[in-house]
Amino acid sequence: MKVAVIGAGIIGVTAAFELAVDGHEVTVFERRAAVAEETSFANAGVVAPGYVTPWAAPGMPARVARYLLSKHAPVRISLPLSRAEIEWMRQWYRACELPAYAANRSRMQALAFYSRTRMRDITEHFQLEYDRSTGYLVLLRAENDRKLAEPGLQLLRDAGVAFKELGQAEARAIEPAINPDTQFAGAIHLPDDEVGNCRQFAMLLKNEAQTSGVNFEFNTAVDPLNPASPGLLRVWLLGADAPTERRFDAVMVCSGVDSAALLRPLGLEIPLAAVYGYSISAPIREPLNAPRSAVMDERFKVAISRLGQRVRVSGSAEIGGAPEKKRASSLQTLYKVLHDWFPGAAALAGKGAGVQEWKGARPMLPDGPPLLGASGVPGVWINLGHGSSGWAMACGSARVVADLMSGRKPDIDVEGLGIERLRG
Repeated sequence: MKVAVIGAGIIGVTAAFELAVDGHEVTVFERRAAVAEETSFANAGVVAPGYVTPWAAPGMPARVARYLLSKHAPVRISLPLSRAEIEWMRQWYRACELPAYAANRSRMQALAFYSRTRMRDITEHFQLEYDRSTGYLVLLRAENDRKLAEPGLQLLRDAGVAFKELGQAEARAIEPAINPDTQFAGAIHLPDDEVGNCRQFAMLLKNEAQTSGVNFEFNTAVDPLNPASPGLLRVWLLGADAPTERRFDAVMVCSGVDSAALLRPLGLEIPLAAVYGYSISAPIREPLNAPRSAVMDERFKVAISRLGQRVRVSGSAEIGGAPEKKRASSLQTLYKVLHDWFPGAAALAGKGAGVQEWKGARPMLPDGPPLLGASGVPGVWINLGHGSSGWAMACGSARVVADLMSGRKPDIDVEGLGIERLRG
């Protein structure tokens, strides 16, 4: 088939690659000048399937309410809130009930484990070389943090995920650069998890996709789909006075938060919200003071990742407010957590420091899992709503949707991942 993929973040690039593997003629449209320029640009890079979980969880509404008064809150609500965001929060609140949470967490983790296997197969087959390292250490500041983590550990046990509960000395043996002045209750080590540079992977996979015949058209925007002819796209090249029309046998929408607007004319109301995350990235100043892989501060939900010769600190979940405005307190939390655990690791000041402060919109659905597969409109397919776990679920999602498009049964159970979930 002649297939259009709209969006060239990590979701769109992996989708295009898998479609090309299946022999389709693929064109990718991307409004930016390169792949992975938006949500995929500077994320944490952590691939930890056992920790992939819905934001809609039992007890989360009460925690969000408490965070409103906290200086270093991991979750924030910013004003103004649009009507759509208020409706999204209403649906999110309903999805926090235990039965819904348990089902959605199971769906997300199954997809994430499958995706990690697919990502590793691709990496090994094509000998992709990008910044990555193995192991994931969850740091627990106090005994109360350990108690709060215990229900999640039982879920890891039930899923057969390899992990070990560590004391402070054992955690320091794995990450020797942890600040000797920072005392903590212990840690959880997941040896099979990893951290990798999502943007680098996307760029390398884009090259492999091109070798397989995929055509990438950058600086190109696509109008919302036409219900009379969804496969006929109106495409705008940057600076053009008028669009051109391009016809395809199938269209896959992978364009993050903007996916909702593209699909709305087809009668599809997708409750996507931008939940913003922040990161700071800086060159390593002294390798002996930097983490070896990735750690997570469980209390503040902040990840500190070693990506080659750079350190990236990522966190926050913020809904509402102005997209272009970076919240100073969210960035301050990242700097605080980095200083608490790895002071002196990164060159944060002075000549040539090169600190990158980033804010990105994660396209999140109220209940957590992405939407994969047929849209219900002939010829239109969806691969969207991965939230903060896009990197962790991208390769698996791409393979699932490619299989469905080809009429094959995917290798994992896709119950609850289709558009019918919204109608349920």
